[in-house]
Amino acid sequence: MALLRLLAISLLFAVATPVRDIAHDACSSEVKDFQHLNNSSGLHLTLHHPQSPCSPAPLPADLPFSAVLAHDGARIASLAARLAKTPSSRPTLLDESRAGSSSSSPDDESLASVPLGPGTSVGVGNYVTRMGLGTPAKSYVMVVDTGSSLTWLQCSPCVVSCHRQSGPVFNPKASSSYASVSCSAQQCSDLTTATLNPASCSTSNVCIYQASYGDSSFSVGYLSKDTVSFGSTSVPNFYYGCGQDNEGLFGQSAGLIGLARNKLSLLYQLAPSMGYSFSYCLPTSSSSSSGYLSIGSYNPGQYSYTPMASSSLDDSLYFIKMTGIKVAGKPLSVSSSAYSSLPTIIDSGTVITRLPTGVYSALSKAVAGAMKGTPRASAFSILDTCFQGQAARLRVPEVTMAFAGGAALKLAARNLLVDVDSATTCLAFAPARSAAIIGNTQQQTFSVVYDVKNSKIGFAAGGCS
Repeated sequence: MALLRLLAISLLFAVATPVRDIAHDACSSEVKDFQHLNNSSGLHLTLHHPQSPCSPAPLPADLPFSAVLAHDGARIASLAARLAKTPSSRPTLLDESRAGSSSSSPDDESLASVPLGPGTSVGVGNYVTRMGLGTPAKSYVMVVDTGSSLTWLQCSPCVVSCHRQSGPVFNPKASSSYASVSCSAQQCSDLTTATLNPASCSTSNVCIYQASYGDSSFSVGYLSKDTVSFGSTSVPNFYYGCGQDNEGLFGQSAGLIGLARNKLSLLYQLAPSMGYSFSYCLPTSSSSSSGYLSIGSYNPGQYSYTPMASSSLDDSLYFIKMTGIKVAGKPLSVSSSAYSSLPTIIDSGTVITRLPTGVYSALSKAVAGAMKGTPRASAFSILDTCFQGQAARLRVPEVTMAFAGGAALKLAARNLLVDVDSATTCLAFAPARSAAIIGNTQQQTFSVVYDVKNSKIGFAAGGCS
């Protein structure tokens, strides 16, 4: 890995080849009048599934589901490392040959060799939207992640490496409102909690961030500030990472929007003007329609709520308490304490929901029993409860996941099963090790609101319609 990084230094001024945005007449490009949105206020952004034909930064069409599971496993492992506060010794190397440059421009700063700690895997499971940056504003395709704090995007001249992205790379020199952030700024110190990595300092006193992810993807560059925009709404002095070494599987996105509970996240930076809440509806991969990401006010009466649970493990993640699961109206044959045997996180980027082992075993048995007339299929990787056919064509039992406070997710077939190939579908759950995680398969087509101010999370069915 280090050798590849050193070889990359020879390509200091290489930038990613622009990819023409995908356009489909059947795809909606604007946020429509979704029933759970407060259309009179807040920011409303179009949200796409990473494998949707309508995504502006699609993953490869032939990406096998085994690859999705592999990256999902890396995300789970990285979340476990975060909860265990396990450091990583994997380093990234960035060019220091420019240390003698007389220019004070950020792309001429030297970059230090820095250790990277555990982050959260991004890419195959994360939904995408668009964000404007700079003056004049340019639009960039970004992955959205509730498990990450710092927002970053690739910046020219890509001193070490930029991955292939849709559209041109952001050029700081073309923005009249761009500014780098000094090492003495409070936001530089805040990077430790935002990225789980310590900040570094260039020879010209510019703050260097390091964001690492569980699938070996990472971004390293300069902490910066500029005007961020969404449609006609612009917010000045937005702090983000201007990436000069960005490597890994991010699809064709320009970077990442962080929505975790941290002062450097997009949510917290926009909160003074928009409010401390956001909501989304995650569309399915096969749908030509899109979902939404909304920041700010929402229609509170349409949701059932569960309190956010406090946890000393990681105060940037969103914890909730699961209280039960029913299959065809019958509770699983486990004790109520089984659901709280592990902490539970709700996460936008995990694909397969993880449950405490006892709960998962009971769910697998109950679903298999309710579908006993459906031919079984062999296990697929970590998914051991599989059936012949496609989820949409099978008769499946109603499964309801219940949470503290009375909130519930009533799962349709698309939320219960996942098609792993053209002839096989599997239960979209797996046993957990260190934490239970409510993944995005179960959240698809629901409106989910994160009301951080009032410390609660709400669910409402039919969110993408």
